Amino acid sequence: MFVDHAKIHIKAGAGGDGCVAFRREKYVPKGGPSGGDGGKGGDILVIADEHMHTLMDFRYNLIYKAKRGGHGQSAKKTGKNGQDIVIRMPVGTLIKDEATGVVLADLILHGQRETVARGGKGGRGNARFASATNQAPRNYEPGLPGEERDIALELKLIADVGFVGCPNAGKSTLLSRISSATPKIADYPFTTLTPNLGIVKLDEYRTFVAADIPGLIEGAHHGKGLGYQFLRHIERTKILLILLDITSENIDHDYISLIKELQSYDAKIVQKPYIIAYTKADLISGSCTFLHGKSAPGEHEIFISAVRGDNLKPLLEMIWKTLQSVN
Repeated sequence: MFVDHAKIHIKAGAGGDGCVAFRREKYVPKGGPSGGDGGKGGDILVIADEHMHTLMDFRYNLIYKAKRGGHGQSAKKTGKNGQDIVIRMPVGTLIKDEATGVVLADLILHGQRETVARGGKGGRGNARFASATNQAPRNYEPGLPGEERDIALELKLIADVGFVGCPNAGKSTLLSRISSATPKIADYPFTTLTPNLGIVKLDEYRTFVAADIPGLIEGAHHGKGLGYQFLRHIERTKILLILLDITSENIDHDYISLIKELQSYDAKIVQKPYIIAYTKADLISGSCTFLHGKSAPGEHEIFISAVRGDNLKPLLEMIWKTLQSVN
C-alpha cells in the first residue's frame, strides 16, 4: 500500500541531573565537592533512505522517544549521554512541526541526515558551584527536558519527468513500456490509484526517472477524482509530459482542463518545460485533429502508441533533450 502522509510524536531525551557528592578519601579530611554533571539527552534524527518508497511504517509506529542522559556521579564523573534515535524515511519526505507548520527537514538526497528534536542539556553537579565563599556547596541542576513535538510527514516523490493526463490517457501503459515499472493497466478510468515511479534507460550512460500519477479530471481542485491529492508528487519534477488521448471527442477541452487543474494546485507547475504526447495512435486509421485544429503535431509535440511502440524512441530523445536544457 502506498502511503504518502503520516503524523508521529517524537520526544528527545531529557538531560541527566547533576550530582551532589564530596570527596571522601583517606588522608583528605575535608574533601571538596565532587559531584559530576548530567549527560545530554538523546536526539531524534531522521535519515533519507532511497530503498524506502512509502510512509506506511509510520501508520503503525506513532511514538519515538530517545533515552535520557545519565545522572552525574561522584569523583566529578559526567553522566553518559542518552542514545539517539535514528528514523529512516523515504527520499522526498518533507517534515513539518504539526503545531506551527515550520519545516524541520526536507530529505532530498539519499543518506541526508537531519536533527528534528534535540536532547536536553545535562544539569551541573555541585563541583561546578564551588567558590571561595562556598567551598562545600550542595547546589546542583536538574537536567533540561528534551524537545517534544508532533511532526507531519509528507512524501513528495522525486522524479525527472512527471506524467499528467486525464484518466485512461495511457500514462501507465507508457510507463510500463519505457521502464521496468509494472503499474496496473486496464481499459477503464482510474486504473492508477497511486503514483508509480519508473527508471527509464535510453542507453548505458543516459537514464531518467519518470513518475505517473492518477488521472486528473475537471474539478479536481474541488476534490473530484483521485489525481489532485497526488499532484504533490510532480512538484519536484524538472519537466512535464502531458498525455492527450487522440481519440477524445474534444482534445482542446481536455488540454485546457488539465492546465487549469495544475494552475489551481500550484501556478509554478505549469511554468515547467513540457512535452505533449498524443496517445493511442494505434486506434486511428485515417487523419485526425490535434490541438487547436492542427493536422499534425506542433513543436514539442509527438504522436505515439505505447501499445504498438510507435515513436517511443523519438519521445525518449525529446524528453532527454528537454531535461538537458533544464540541467
